Amino acid sequence: MVDTTKYIVTEVNEDNVEAAARIHSISWQESHLSFCTKEFIAMHDVKHQKEYIEKKIADGSQFYMLMDDEPVAVVSITGSLIEDLYVLPELQNKGYGSQLLYYVISKIQKKRLAPTLWILENNDGAERLYRRNGFVPSGNVNQITDKLDEIEFVLK
Repeated sequence: MVDTTKYIVTEVNEDNVEAAARIHSISWQESHLSFCTKEFIAMHDVKHQKEYIEKKIADGSQFYMLMDDEPVAVVSITGSLIEDLYVLPELQNKGYGSQLLYYVISKIQKKRLAPTLWILENNDGAERLYRRNGFVPSGNVNQITDKLDEIEFVLK
């Protein structure tokens, strides 16, 4: 488990966006291997993810990075919506995702909003994390492809 006394959550900005993009790229690519083409995955390199993060911030999202000596995880929030929660693959299942999730839940609840998020229906690891932390399906579903849906979860 993570020693929560030594982790730091920092807001992503121009000084650390490259590190956040690296985490986002590596983790996104790993999580999409089983259902995306190699070409599509390769497009999501550090440069592409840096542009994605910079655009989200410019459009009003808050992006955060969890540090434990080195950068290990990222997440974004837009209003009550939690997105982009990624932990480096080799560091998953150590509590980093939960710690970052607690952090953004607190930020959202301070605004008196109910945290929500969407996950791909085939992302069993994310579903376990979110259910373990009190999230339940809202009943809302988006069809991503003819074979894949995205499911909304809300914190109860």
